[in-house]
Amino acid sequence: MSELMSALQKLAEHCLATQNMVVTAESCTGGGIGYHLTQLPGSSAWFDRGFITYSNASKIDCLDVPMDILEAHGAVSQTVAISMANGALKHSNATLSVAVTGVAGPNGGSVDKPVGTVWIAWGAKEREAQAKCFLFKGNREAIRHQTIQSAVEGLIRLMP
Repeated sequence: MSELMSALQKLAEHCLATQNMVVTAESCTGGGIGYHLTQLPGSSAWFDRGFITYSNASKIDCLDVPMDILEAHGAVSQTVAISMANGALKHSNATLSVAVTGVAGPNGGSVDKPVGTVWIAWGAKEREAQAKCFLFKGNREAIRHQTIQSAVEGLIRLMP
């Protein structure tokens, strides 16, 4: 079993045991986290929904990310990732959230935010969301895979 499948199975078991539901808010992974979560049979018992908010407008419309935060910090930032995680919880029936925003490449990077820069935020009802910045290496597919793996592992660590 792959490392990702093992982590997904562990997450499913934890969610079922603690009666937690997960919501995703994805930008750079384009729904990849939700896709992998729903690979497991019975995932509807612990996966509520996923938001694919690739554009800034969709982050504002679907997740209530404030425009002033996007303008001040850019989409690939700690504050936007946290706002996405909080917005996903607000607009779902979930108790746990994960949000990702980053530069998967091969273009779009900058000196401050090179290709591979990804912010992942994890949220839980009645707890402050936390975010971490990663600098993943490799091509677009590798960066997205590492993002998905890290997002799932972070959800597992978030569990009570």
